[in-house]
Amino acid sequence: MTKAVYPGTFDPMTLGHFDLIQRASKLYDKLIVAVAATSKKQGALFDAEDRLAMIREDVKRARLRNVEVKILDTLLVDFCRREKAHVVIRGVRVYSDFEYEFQMALTNRRLAPEIETLFMMPSENLAYVTASTVREIESYGGNTAPFVTAAVQKRLKGKR
Repeated sequence: MTKAVYPGTFDPMTLGHFDLIQRASKLYDKLIVAVAATSKKQGALFDAEDRLAMIREDVKRARLRNVEVKILDTLLVDFCRREKAHVVIRGVRVYSDFEYEFQMALTNRRLAPEIETLFMMPSENLAYVTASTVREIESYGGNTAPFVTAAVQKRLKGKR
């Protein structure tokens, strides 16, 4: 069985994130979406349990039966070893994303050479969407619906 891990803070999960979940789920027997237990990002909207619940709701709605959503509470390479996954999926939208992700991939390779990193680009119509942009739109009471999944949108409305 081939397993991959797609880690992130997902605060909040965007349509770009979900696009990668759907597409990566077709490449592997099992995809584990690993939701970071803590978010150091400025202006965090949701705690880990809320982010976990939203992603699970959207995965269920999309009937992605080979996708599991779990909390990431350790080093990514240790999480992958515990889950017996040998691939990490990372989303790359623009060159600046690649530079950071490349450094992380090399660090992870040094820590765990048996784990490969696969870079995936979101669909071109979603490449500009970022969680930080969604957080900013939300902070001003703007319409986030074009950028997030149904579960996220429902909870964002509940925050107002």
